[in-house]
Amino acid sequence: MTTSPAAGDEHTRPAHHEPAPAHRPVRAVATAHRPPPLVANDFYFVAHDDRTGQPRLFRTALSLGLAAGLLIELHYAGRISFSRGAVHVWRDGPTPADWLQHKILDRMLAEPQDTPVREWLSYLATTAGEQVAQRMTQAGLLRVQTTGPWWRRRTGAVPTDMNAAAWPWARLSQQLRNRRDLYEHDVLLAGLVLHTQLDMALLDGASWLARDYLGHLVGQLWPPWPELLGELGAAVGAAVLSHRTS
Repeated sequence: MTTSPAAGDEHTRPAHHEPAPAHRPVRAVATAHRPPPLVANDFYFVAHDDRTGQPRLFRTALSLGLAAGLLIELHYAGRISFSRGAVHVWRDGPTPADWLQHKILDRMLAEPQDTPVREWLSYLATTAGEQVAQRMTQAGLLRVQTTGPWWRRRTGAVPTDMNAAAWPWARLSQQLRNRRDLYEHDVLLAGLVLHTQLDMALLDGASWLARDYLGHLVGQLWPPWPELLGELGAAVGAAVLSHRTS
């Protein structure tokens, strides 16, 4: 670690039923039959154009959102939890089958226990974009493409299937616009969208009801998710402020 944190659609049953009782959070529902969803992959697709692969977010927000997605994956895998602004790593538990989750977990196990969430978000954000893209390329979801004249070549990742790439964006947008029930996986994806400030693009042209429904769903999540999403929102907000005042 260059800078140690210590130093420096149907994966689950529906998590929400409309209309939701007042002040009742969306309960986390686990699944015993399907592998944990790769939330960071879905967020990568939502945060990039489904044809060109160009990002829809500025780099810091994108990287922090992907980092939060990876932490969500490790929680789904039963290896970390969030409490009082810190990440607790469970030393005994199932070994993640996913190589990227395994790599991150090994790094976390080497660090002091209960490191602040914000520090892990900042650390993971330094490589999250490259690593998630690599994982998706290995899975056949992305391919490397070089464009431009020889004197100004640019290499980037583009979706191998535009329909597959567009699906998380289209699914989430339509669910929110029509105020439908969402699975927990999609509520968390909506939380990443909201706290990276991508919601204005996702719900462009939608009525205030869709935006209100988004805020309602994310606001009703049960612990530990408010802990993580709150830290993500604060980190992105600080990055936006820094960018505007620099």
